[in-house]
Amino acid sequence: MYKVFIVDDEPFIIEGLYDIVDWAKQGLEIVGHAENGALALEAMKATPADILITDISMPVMNGLDLIRSIRGIYPELKVIVLSGYNEFDYLKEGMALGIENYLLKPINLEEFEGTLRTVVQKLNVTRSELTLSEQSMRILRDNVMYRWLRDQISPREFRERADLLDIRLDKPYVQVAILRAERSVTEVFESVTRQLNSSEDIVPFRDMDGDIVLVFNADDALSGKEDAQRISDDLRLLLSSRHKLYVSLGSLEMVENASQSYDHAKRAQEYFMVRPADRILRYEDLASQQQETHLEEGPIDWAEYKKEVMAKETEALYLRIERDFAYLQQLEGITPEMLQEMAMEWLIRFKMLLQEITHTEEPELYKGGLSQIRRTTTVAGLVEMIKEAAAMTVGQLERDVKSPVVQQVLNYIHESYHQDLSLKVLGSMYNIHPVYLGQLFHKELNETFTEYINRYRIEKAKELLRTTNMKVQEIARNVGYWESGYFYKQFKKYVGISPTEFKGLV
Repeated sequence: MYKVFIVDDEPFIIEGLYDIVDWAKQGLEIVGHAENGALALEAMKATPADILITDISMPVMNGLDLIRSIRGIYPELKVIVLSGYNEFDYLKEGMALGIENYLLKPINLEEFEGTLRTVVQKLNVTRSELTLSEQSMRILRDNVMYRWLRDQISPREFRERADLLDIRLDKPYVQVAILRAERSVTEVFESVTRQLNSSEDIVPFRDMDGDIVLVFNADDALSGKEDAQRISDDLRLLLSSRHKLYVSLGSLEMVENASQSYDHAKRAQEYFMVRPADRILRYEDLASQQQETHLEEGPIDWAEYKKEVMAKETEALYLRIERDFAYLQQLEGITPEMLQEMAMEWLIRFKMLLQEITHTEEPELYKGGLSQIRRTTTVAGLVEMIKEAAAMTVGQLERDVKSPVVQQVLNYIHESYHQDLSLKVLGSMYNIHPVYLGQLFHKELNETFTEYINRYRIEKAKELLRTTNMKVQEIARNVGYWESGYFYKQFKKYVGISPTEFKGLV
């Protein structure tokens, strides 16, 4: 077995690491632990290890200094960094020191175990040390690209990460394609990346839904669209003998609006449920009928639908559906086919919304409804189908009950978000280990505790900025931030502008 040494100044982190991993199954054993770098350095002189797992921020000697010192004794030592700080400088310096991966607390158990497996494989074959393992590099690339296409990363941070990971998106236009494979997604992705290996203007990655995403970058709009169409079709034809692939193309956008192209490609992908024989679905083709009838000028407010679904207000949804469909009926030039297309758009938006909230795919819930829409010949029938989809979506949310402890934690956060909250405090309150609580929270909500509470506090701050005349510093304290600088940083991260700029817009 390979030997592991753990260093962290928080005892419950060390205890949690002992408990959450089946070390023997991984071919590993923990031979020691320490609460700071200096103690670890002395202990490891007498107790050699193959893998060092260390925190960054510790008293006496921090993690980075420990790595530098221990390299003089054990140059082949594999190092995994754990940190509560998502700071680019830490990541950059850690990579320069030859770490295997940089993981944020609370730890994503799947990523942590994946990193351990990779390190064991490298030790088994005695490969020369890499700056980052291929798997870790892929995880970093996937994470950075996904956050960028979801508008969850600032332009400055994205540029820094892109330079570090050799992601080049320096041309003015982008178009996103999504390839969805029925099975063997990893094999398909590897085939795609091999085919695109020499293409400098295409960035492939896998998103959180498991889809393969291609980001095309072009100097010219027309030739860019033609290249995206041709390459996507070539890939589909190349892989079609072994794999069933569904390919969708989003709209062509300026690079700063890449998230819109991604959203459009995702939406187009859902239409394969009713058009399985199509080779490629383009968002611009699906949107053309709506544009012809000027639906973009109408009162259909999808954001309000989302609010009512999340609030589980079924009757309000019924009333909104009836009102909006009545509006569609009176549009000049509207046809029964167009009404059917819009009814399908409703169902697809409900499906995507459910996936966004629950982070699970439920295609079977909606397939029947889409088929029935094609067969429905009356307006009343279409309205009833949309109502059924709304009720089905709300019903699924009501069945998606979180574990009791996570629900209790969420309730407490919503009531006490202005207080000083941490996993340690909440773990003690609900008699659960903080590390395990962090893992459970991430698993059920698909985001870390820190991300969730920051996002929730910023939403509350936005509400106060819109509805009160309170000063920004006062609002910061009211939502749980006692340091104004940190509040400004988090607000800009989640909103894209400063609190003062936001106040000036409302």
